Amino acid sequence: MNFVGSHILSVSQFDRPAIERVFEVADQLEPYAKRQRVTRVLEGAILGSMFFEPSTRTRVSFGCAFNLLGGEVRETTEMKSTSIAKGESFFDTARVLSGYSDVIVMRHEIEGSVAEFASASRVPVLNGGDGANEHPSQALLDLYTIRKEVAAHGKNIDNLRIALIGDLKYGRAVHSLCRLLSLYNNIEFILISPPELALPAHYIDGMRAAGHRVIESSELQSSIGKADILYVTRTQEERFPSPEEASKYKGLFRLNQSIYTEYCEPNTVIMHPLPRDSRGNANELDNDLNENPNLAIFRQTDNGVTIRMALFALILDVVNDVDKYARDVNWYTDKRFK
Repeated sequence: MNFVGSHILSVSQFDRPAIERVFEVADQLEPYAKRQRVTRVLEGAILGSMFFEPSTRTRVSFGCAFNLLGGEVRETTEMKSTSIAKGESFFDTARVLSGYSDVIVMRHEIEGSVAEFASASRVPVLNGGDGANEHPSQALLDLYTIRKEVAAHGKNIDNLRIALIGDLKYGRAVHSLCRLLSLYNNIEFILISPPELALPAHYIDGMRAAGHRVIESSELQSSIGKADILYVTRTQEERFPSPEEASKYKGLFRLNQSIYTEYCEPNTVIMHPLPRDSRGNANELDNDLNENPNLAIFRQTDNGVTIRMALFALILDVVNDVDKYARDVNWYTDKRFK
């Protein structure tokens, strides 16, 4: 894969060597992501951040990643604040904003919308999530997290056993992660969901065609005992026809410390793409897990900055120049990343 100047729209663009290249660069950039070093390699560059759906981690971490490489960020966070609300086409908007930016990150509620925007853009576009379709950078940071977490126990991604729990129908992070994991060897996928929210069949067919074992279940406790990774998701209520329909599925699968202790292996890693829904009627990942050392959700979010820095460095072709524009930090840094 040639990253330089490329759009990142789908995980289908990646093979294993491309993934490993992203991870190699992420490892190189980790001291900058952890604020142990400062680089200004993208000084003068502008990121156009266009988020037409609510976002905390993806929007802020993309902006943070660009800032940590020395660039500037210009944000648009609501459709009604743009000329799209006045009837302007994606083509015209893309042409205009790509004249103001060196790279663009976009999130939109409609599947395929980011690809449509990218087709008219004059600069690279990264997909920050398009409806229930894909979330490529989330899948990459999830896979990077999995690699780091299981390596601590002497394992690797090949031969992984992963339980994917919750709303697998509408969860774009799950969709993209399953496609990336299918590039590896001998993965066991344990899909735990209500039948109505099962992973779409074409993903399952693709996983099986790649030689992986897929187990479908609607029972939590009996299905998680041998998993290396528990990947929990919330009910994607914004994708449902009505809040009432979504409420039927909230709280069906709740993982807490008691269930974890009784049914999981001692080193089973807990992941979640976030946000976790901590309201009483949902609470799919209980707060009593917060002190569990295998809860990796905040290591996940930290890894999101590192992976997104790597994507920017590769796309804008500055990987080999990062250290040339580096210096030590001149402010107090704590031990948050230890």
